[in-house]
Amino acid sequence: MPNKNYNILVTGSNGQLGSEIKELFANYSYSFFFTNKDNIDITSKDNIKSFCQENNINVIINCAAYTAVDKAESDTENADLINRKAVKKLALVSEELNIKLIHISTDYVFDGRNFKPYCEEFQTNPQGIYGKTKLDGENEMRDINPKNSIIIRTSWLYSSFGNNFVKTMLRLGKEKESLGVIFDQVGTPTYARDLAKIILDIIPQINSDKVEIYNYSNEGVLSWYDFAKEIMRMAKLDCKINPIQTFEYPTPAVRPHFSLLNKLKIKKMFNIEIPYWKDSLDECLKIMGERK
Repeated sequence: MPNKNYNILVTGSNGQLGSEIKELFANYSYSFFFTNKDNIDITSKDNIKSFCQENNINVIINCAAYTAVDKAESDTENADLINRKAVKKLALVSEELNIKLIHISTDYVFDGRNFKPYCEEFQTNPQGIYGKTKLDGENEMRDINPKNSIIIRTSWLYSSFGNNFVKTMLRLGKEKESLGVIFDQVGTPTYARDLAKIILDIIPQINSDKVEIYNYSNEGVLSWYDFAKEIMRMAKLDCKINPIQTFEYPTPAVRPHFSLLNKLKIKKMFNIEIPYWKDSLDECLKIMGERK
């Protein structure tokens, strides 16, 4: 089969995942169009459509999202605009122009009350506005059903770019002698570069009549407390990490207590191996110059 020339529109390209795709793009023979809200309005169907037609786009990777979990509780309108309405517009254009749409979603579509890893088909039950709007976006996309399109749910995303838990811990670890970190929320971190690589690798293999959902995070299971402990250890920071319970650190939005994702489907479908979380953290810290 000839290697198809992919013209890829990456939305939200200044975020963690979009920035990691930018870091990797030279390794692929695809043509990339990196955009943000300044050069494409993903809430406007006409704007998306004309951009895609002008640039002969045949793949969209939607990295754009409203991810301020706590702020979303009071800023419902904007969360809905980006997480649902924009996804609907992207899906409509993808369906009309026969574009592969790869949309990124979240473990927050589940309620976090499970005791075994979430499979893609498990019952969704988001507990906050962020999770609800992300699920609404998934449902809009599935209703429109652009061919050869997928949703990837991920969890605990971090990167050397943007704001995330790893960067916060490194900053606080240098400023403070001790920190309280939640131990009763369990899941797996996802290094955004690993996710970016998987997305770019599987593009030629995506082939289905209906929108498929896949889970992706790094391998392993841990709490935020364990994650913080390992960050301090690898970065050789002298900050003591104390375990605290969720109720001791109240936030406007409810966090899932259990967000472990079962990745068997994506591994079998695309024949991929997923890196272990500690190995990926090690790599990220090296890139940041923080691995001691």
